[in-house]
Amino acid sequence: MAFELPDLPYAHDALAAGGMSKETLEYHHDLHHKAYVDNGNKLIEGTEWAGKSLEDIITGTYDSKSVAQNGIFNNISQLWNHNQFWEMMGPSGRAMPSELETRIVDAFGSVDTFKSEFGAAGAGQFGSGWAWLVVDKDGALKITKTENGVNPLCFGQTALLCCDVWEHSYYIDFRNKRPAYLTNFLDNLVNWENVAERLSKA
Repeated sequence: MAFELPDLPYAHDALAAGGMSKETLEYHHDLHHKAYVDNGNKLIEGTEWAGKSLEDIITGTYDSKSVAQNGIFNNISQLWNHNQFWEMMGPSGRAMPSELETRIVDAFGSVDTFKSEFGAAGAGQFGSGWAWLVVDKDGALKITKTENGVNPLCFGQTALLCCDVWEHSYYIDFRNKRPAYLTNFLDNLVNWENVAERLSKA
């Protein structure tokens, strides 16, 4: 069965008050994300990966020795990454649940320090990629960054939060100001309840 583009969990204009415009979501979800779905389906058709889950395809096609990943990995991984990204955001006004805040403070010293380190990871990712908050294999919370479409599944980690730092994610609203986009993402766009739910299942 072919993969499909999932609907956004909110209207295209639902994040505008938080700094992500309707135009950005129309381009990012309706065009960029859809392209990964369409290209991924074409590339796996007739291969051993047809009928496999996104997660199995990602871990099965990732090459730890190569920065330039193959086409199947690139498209399927980006499909998965974006599925997570939309769910990890929501309309503004969502407070961080206390259990998540406690874990973040334990791991990073304070919520402000966490935000600063997460923002620095995203801003410091050269070229295209992602910033992540993950549960590592040892159970610890860690901030990571990955190039292009690489994600925590490749390293046996559980993704709690991600921010897309490809230019198409922020250029309409923030032009070349990636650090400002990351700060706004953390302050106004994250669905902390979704992050807490992921942590509870990790």
